[in-house]
Amino acid sequence: MSHREINDSGLPEQTVASSHFRRWWIWLLSAALAVVGAYVWLAGDAGTPARSTGQGAKSEAPAVPVSAVSAKMDDIGVYLSGLGTVTPLNAVTVKSRVDGQLMNVLFREGEIVEKGKLLAEIDPRPFHALLTQAEGQLIRDQAQLGNAQLDLRRYQALAEQDSIAKQQYDTQQSLVNQLEGIVKVDQGQMENARLQLVYSRITAPLNGRIGLRQIDPGNIVHATDANGLAVITQLQPIAVIFSIPEDSLSRVLKRLKSSARLHVEAFDREMKEKLATGYLLTVDNQIDPNTGTVKFKAVFPNDRNELFPNQFVNARLLVEVMHDKVIVPAAAIQRGPRGAFVYTVKADRTVEMRLVTVGISEEGKTSVTAGLSPGEMVVVEGAEKLREGGKVALKGRNGSTGKR
Repeated sequence: MSHREINDSGLPEQTVASSHFRRWWIWLLSAALAVVGAYVWLAGDAGTPARSTGQGAKSEAPAVPVSAVSAKMDDIGVYLSGLGTVTPLNAVTVKSRVDGQLMNVLFREGEIVEKGKLLAEIDPRPFHALLTQAEGQLIRDQAQLGNAQLDLRRYQALAEQDSIAKQQYDTQQSLVNQLEGIVKVDQGQMENARLQLVYSRITAPLNGRIGLRQIDPGNIVHATDANGLAVITQLQPIAVIFSIPEDSLSRVLKRLKSSARLHVEAFDREMKEKLATGYLLTVDNQIDPNTGTVKFKAVFPNDRNELFPNQFVNARLLVEVMHDKVIVPAAAIQRGPRGAFVYTVKADRTVEMRLVTVGISEEGKTSVTAGLSPGEMVVVEGAEKLREGGKVALKGRNGSTGKR
């Protein structure tokens, strides 16, 4: 016989207690469900609106907040864009034109120098000695020439009197001519010595920014040195060389033949900041067969040094200005399966989806050639939430697309 106690029903005591426990939980769960059901029924009955003889009006959808502007009649430019490189109009390697010891360097690296500024000095003493020697030779030969000319005048008088042979007079004339030639040579040597002395003072050949020094004072420099002392690049004005597809070449050449000055704008790499404004100088004489592009050269005043040599920029060439076009912000143009469209805001503050024909786009503005009239309001912000005929609420101040 088991050790568990047996109750009056003949079942073990533990089994009876477990059965009572399950019945108690079932009763408690049923009571909770009844309370929840009563609450839901009462809440639904209280929230049911009173029925009237007619059907209740449907709730109106809330207005969508949007920003809108008016389409305007304005001018818009036709631009050609290309990647360009800033190139100095002139770049000069400053070299010594004579051989000698570099005594002084009189420029600071990176400074702006003017044409004629003294940059460096070569030891001038050897050139002073050469100049002195040339001057001495010239004086000696001029004295000999003077004496020969006196003798020639004497021989001439004697020859007229038939006192000397004609040959003697001719010989003296030849001697004078020789000495005149020697004097000319001496004068050239003296001028060359003076020129070498001038070359010992190295000056800037143009206005521009001088680069890093390539040689230090005390070194021996030669006229044949490849690197030179430094490089000067002209910064004002400065050029930008950029490439344009060959298909646009005829259009540009036509404008150039009409003597029109085509404006060029230089932007940074991300096309966000305009760096400078200049004009087209010339077009290259051949098309690159590898890329199908032609090189254009534009000039910029660069008064504030906005452009720097070898800097990469985005160049935009203004080819033509189209007048009196319907202009809207580029953000107003939407794209769909049926093409480009805009949302126009009607007088009752509902929107209409309007198919449009898009023309030229530039600097956040787009021309519309068909489908829109000046003065109509178009949505520029919040269009992604709109549907045909939907209500809108205009937020903020309504802008407009004005002239640049």
